[in-house]
Amino acid sequence: MTSLVGNASAKAAFAAALAGGSMHHAWLLVGPEGVGKASFARAAAARLLAGAAEESGLTEGLSLPDGNRTRALIEAGSHPDFRVLARLPKDADKPDQDLARSISIAQIRSLASMFGTRPSMSARRVVVIDAADDLERAGANALLKSLEEPPEGTIFLLISHAPGRLLPTIRSRCRLLRFEALDDGDMTLALRHALPEASPDDVAALLAAGKGAPGRALRYAGLDVAAIDTALAAIARDGDPDNDRRIKLGKALAGKAATPRYHLFLERAPAIIADRARSLVGEPLRVALDAHTAARELAGAAIGLSLDQQATVFEMAGIVARLR
Repeated sequence: MTSLVGNASAKAAFAAALAGGSMHHAWLLVGPEGVGKASFARAAAARLLAGAAEESGLTEGLSLPDGNRTRALIEAGSHPDFRVLARLPKDADKPDQDLARSISIAQIRSLASMFGTRPSMSARRVVVIDAADDLERAGANALLKSLEEPPEGTIFLLISHAPGRLLPTIRSRCRLLRFEALDDGDMTLALRHALPEASPDDVAALLAAGKGAPGRALRYAGLDVAAIDTALAAIARDGDPDNDRRIKLGKALAGKAATPRYHLFLERAPAIIADRARSLVGEPLRVALDAHTAARELAGAAIGLSLDQQATVFEMAGIVARLR
């Protein structure tokens, strides 16, 4: 299973419930995106199922030994008593392309066949919703029925990056586990575990960009985030009166091959403006806040409307240049 770093209090609370035999039927894992909630959910599910099957070699924590049957089945996606519901690809033939906007009611209803039979390998089954924020309204209402009258032996693990978007009745049926952004020490451990070959400079750049969320940082791996951050910081500091920096950056991030770095640029520009704003007061702060709003709006439109990449980079860099 994926190495779990940080958020010791959330892990301890779950472990205590596991050891005490008082496992609530629904848990809500809340916190910033990318801090390890999904990894925790999978590890917790594996430990719950392995324990219910009375497998040997289990410890009080969540880790399972190498060669554990439950662990192997979950990693292979073939455990009959484990299900993950997430947004599906819009095109089944292109699983790495755009995802649907929501988890549909049809996906929630697909659990009925699972709930209509007894668990296969023990008296327990686990369902992970990743993320519950993505449930369409009808799907949320359908899930609520299962939370109100949970099938025997079923544990629900709901992941949420924005719990305020959930139905209050869903939140009230769940026990809360709160996850926080990782500190620099835990972030470094997580990045070193995931990227053992990364150079110290690469780790430092990902650490700065990740902002306590290793999942976010790992999305940037291999995209030279340091170069993009350096270019944006220079524009924020010195401006670009001759447009040379913006033109160069636009050319570098144009074209299909550069699309992953272009998407990274769209994420990093508003973040860098926000970082700069924290040290400002008065009129400079107002300018930075206006620039941040404009950058976020442009980033959203760029993806939603498929705007020209080079022109968008030029415009976004111009927004960053307002900070000078």
